[in-house]
Amino acid sequence: MAGSANLNVMMKTARRAGRALLKDFGEVEQLQVSSKGPGDFVSRADRTAEQTIREALLEARPTYGFLGEEGAEIEGEDPTRRWIVDPLDGTTNFLHGLPHWAISIALEHKGAIVAGVIYDPVKDEMFYAEKGSGAWLNESRLRVSGRNRMIESIFATGVPFAAKNTLPATLQDLARLMPECAGVRRFGAAALDLAYVAAGRYEGYWEREVHIWDIAAGLLIVTEAGGLIGPIREGHDPLTDGDVIVANGEIFERFAKVIRARGV
Repeated sequence: MAGSANLNVMMKTARRAGRALLKDFGEVEQLQVSSKGPGDFVSRADRTAEQTIREALLEARPTYGFLGEEGAEIEGEDPTRRWIVDPLDGTTNFLHGLPHWAISIALEHKGAIVAGVIYDPVKDEMFYAEKGSGAWLNESRLRVSGRNRMIESIFATGVPFAAKNTLPATLQDLARLMPECAGVRRFGAAALDLAYVAAGRYEGYWEREVHIWDIAAGLLIVTEAGGLIGPIREGHDPLTDGDVIVANGEIFERFAKVIRARGV
């Protein structure tokens, strides 16, 4: 698809950051066997990637604002436009040498996401969309899965770790959902979970307490691929409140009913 100038900037920037992260990823795999471990190295790679992306985007569009995972928000001269960036979604996978992580870049205009890019450098898969122009993977048009039976469907989520207080709710979700579906996957990168729903690889995705930079690009890509989006809690905005349910139109209502059954 021939995209806008903004989309082309986003894709070019994602590829540039991806090349650098791939080099770092090769070193992380070697660091895995050392006694020191790769933690500090990965955090530097994450920050460097965000700096690379921020500099490239603001050079191309110096009046836009910028919100990234790693640094303080930059207020732009143009208050209606803002870049929203996760420079390395799937940091824990990266840390452990697992080849499943991505760069996510979204463009917000007047509170709405109008363009999104999710780039997986390991597989060289570029998922992207602009509002009203459909969703794409490299040169192929994306459409969500057409499956209409829960028992044949695969879902993705993020299982909370460490001290996150959403673990009990998620475990109850799983207890209700697993008997009704073909499986649940937890691959550790929310942006790619959304991209995979858009590509028809999953039928749906849900998660609590996700950040705007994790899902901004992915939510647009899903909707442009024909998917439906809603909150887990009534009255919430998935983008800003961070609880989200996504699925193809055939099973969205049934899937949402299962996830919302707990009421929180």
